[in-house]
Amino acid sequence: QVQLVESGGGLVQAGGSLRLSCAASGRTSNRYAMGWFRQAPGKEREFVATISWSGSLTYYADSVKGRFTISRDNAKNTVSLQMNSLKPEDTAVYYCAATPRAGWGTGRDYLFDYWGQGTQVTVSS
Repeated sequence: QVQLVESGGGLVQAGGSLRLSCAASGRTSNRYAMGWFRQAPGKEREFVATISWSGSLTYYADSVKGRFTISRDNAKNTVSLQMNSLKPEDTAVYYCAATPRAGWGTGRDYLFDYWGQGTQVTVSS
């Protein structure tokens, strides 16, 4: 089992930046790919970004490409999401997720076994 706890959400003006962090605990010795997903009110959860266990491979949703950067520090068991040039449409609850499964790069949320509780990001116009 892996426990995930997100932090760093908040209220920011359009054009601003936020950095989300996710701390993993439990069976972190396994090689998990990690991902960030988000869910806006009234919408389905959507893929934001994923990163391989080594950190050498990353994938992004088209809507955030060039603005968001996912990274990880395996020594500290953390994964981060740097969000720049934020837009009101980025407003959502952001979730950290982990999986040992193949296919994680597709961003399909059903492939991710472990989830955090989420952190709210609100971007005002």
